[in-house]
Amino acid sequence: MDPILPYPSPLFLSLILLVITRGISGATFTFINRCDYTVWPGILGNTQLGSTGFELPPDRSAALQGPPGWSGRFWGRTGCNFDANSGVGTCATGDCGSNQVECNGAGAIPPATLAEFTLGSGSLQDFYDVSLVDGYNLPMIVEAISGSGVCGATGCIADLNQRCPAELQVDGGQACRSACEAFGSPEYCCSGAYSTPNTCQPSVYSQIFKSACPRSYSYAYDDATSTFTCTSADYTITFCPSLTSQKSSSYSSTPTTGTPTSVSPVTNISTINGSGSGSGSMDNQTANSWSPSFIAGDSSKAISRFSTHSTLITTLVTLLTFSFHCL
Repeated sequence: MDPILPYPSPLFLSLILLVITRGISGATFTFINRCDYTVWPGILGNTQLGSTGFELPPDRSAALQGPPGWSGRFWGRTGCNFDANSGVGTCATGDCGSNQVECNGAGAIPPATLAEFTLGSGSLQDFYDVSLVDGYNLPMIVEAISGSGVCGATGCIADLNQRCPAELQVDGGQACRSACEAFGSPEYCCSGAYSTPNTCQPSVYSQIFKSACPRSYSYAYDDATSTFTCTSADYTITFCPSLTSQKSSSYSSTPTTGTPTSVSPVTNISTINGSGSGSGSMDNQTANSWSPSFIAGDSSKAISRFSTHSTLITTLVTLLTFSFHCL
């Protein structure tokens, strides 16, 4: 007689669902504005996330869903003024040149603090960083939520506009340019004869950024202390994080878990700007022009990415075997 298999247990079904959804759901990006002024996040990626820019008032949060394999960057625009009727306007810092709230496939005009991500698929790790290579305009931290791995917090809490050398200041201190943007010299831009890790070294200006924000990229080859990884996580991007807040106090090597606290309910971005139907598309050449080396597949970043899903699969096999033995 053929064996009669028992019905799968709820735990068994839950584990199957977890394996499937982790492979297809990507990550949720939650934006939190702790500044005492409105920030207009800008978004640029290899595919559109439903919005390419929106308004985020103080003490408000909003969320976007990123699919597996998504590569892109987020930044905060400040001092924006958009006409209530036409929607046309510009921003004092981080402007994307679209003259609209939506950036529509345009990137940040330096200087701007950038949060950069490449999401893995299935069991593959995510890579993320906060970059000051294009300068700085406001404090920002990135934190991984409920992921596996080191999943360290990264970013820049310090107000670099207050420490910015006079020759790098923009409009009396609204933002701080990089030395590359300010002077255009190959040694500052890591270009020409200085386009390799051996020839491009930290400058006195990048060291100012690194001293204030040791976990952020300060120049093009600042990989060792500035690139972070996590598996199957969601992420919070916080503008102007408080030094005394619960979340920013986790700005250490300790992985963070849980959900954002003390903020307004998370808003789906599509309810802010409608359907987010801006073009937002880029060809491969445009997308790769700003991608850091780990996005382009630098072999030095080819880290093993199978720990979480291997554990889940092993658990599933064990439960399946146990079910057959119980017949």
